[in-house]
Amino acid sequence: MEQTMKNLFLFLSKNKMLTNLAKKYGLRFGASRFVAGETIDQAVAVIKDLNREGLDVTLDYLGEFVESEQEANLRTEHSIEVIKRLGAEGLTSQLSLKLTAVGLDISDELVMKNMRLILTAAKENNVFVTIDMEDFTRCQKTLDLFKTLRIEYDNIGTVLQAYLFRVMSDIEDLNDYNACLRLVKGAYMESVEVAFPEKKDVNENYKKIIERHLLNGNYTAVASHDEAIIEYTKELVKKHQILNDQFEFQMLYGIRPERQLELVKEGYKMRVYVPFGTDWFGYFMRRLAERPANVAFALKGIFKK
Repeated sequence: MEQTMKNLFLFLSKNKMLTNLAKKYGLRFGASRFVAGETIDQAVAVIKDLNREGLDVTLDYLGEFVESEQEANLRTEHSIEVIKRLGAEGLTSQLSLKLTAVGLDISDELVMKNMRLILTAAKENNVFVTIDMEDFTRCQKTLDLFKTLRIEYDNIGTVLQAYLFRVMSDIEDLNDYNACLRLVKGAYMESVEVAFPEKKDVNENYKKIIERHLLNGNYTAVASHDEAIIEYTKELVKKHQILNDQFEFQMLYGIRPERQLELVKEGYKMRVYVPFGTDWFGYFMRRLAERPANVAFALKGIFKK
């Protein structure tokens, strides 16, 4: 039943009609638990609250699967505005974005032009940018573009997904670039030909890539709400005497906030992934797919008066 629900939500996450309806009717159906708001002002207010509690942030200006050059350029302009706002406010926040939002599916020339504009603005405002990983069909292209940009910019990182068979070879390949990586389990519906179908296999692979990337000496963001993974990371860094400034924990806004604060009190860097914007539907569906408990929160949001 759980797998059926997961597949349903992942299928819905790509539905353009529902995405457009969600943009029209705003943050309803419980999404406000996981999305900081539709405007940059709302997002900034959330970031300030989190920063005051000792939490770092990565801000995700929601958007993906852009199909026109005009829209890709507009989203690039908006991303630069967000970057400038983060810099002007002096917030402890990075920026996360998806390449499909700035032209990946349109042309290499367009996405590279837009990413250079974004990264240049980010460097001027002392903002780090993480390229979010999307589905498997875009994985290689994303990594190829990342490597090109990493040679030019030092304020860029990306994401690798533990459920993909290829991920360990990607870890080794990116070692030559001293890549700052966010390591996640993975949240898309992938074929058994390219991804582990069983949770236990994903978890074991996740531990392996965390260990390898840390022991390679690279900065590692362990993005998980799984307590077993958190404890594994703590034991690993203690065993190998890895300093706390080489890694951080990351969690999603709205999920396990009490644990986030506990990790800060324990002396670890804890970064909260804070999404905002009108294009929230796909992100929200993937959050429902990840944890059955999230569905209950959504239902409360629907019927709450």
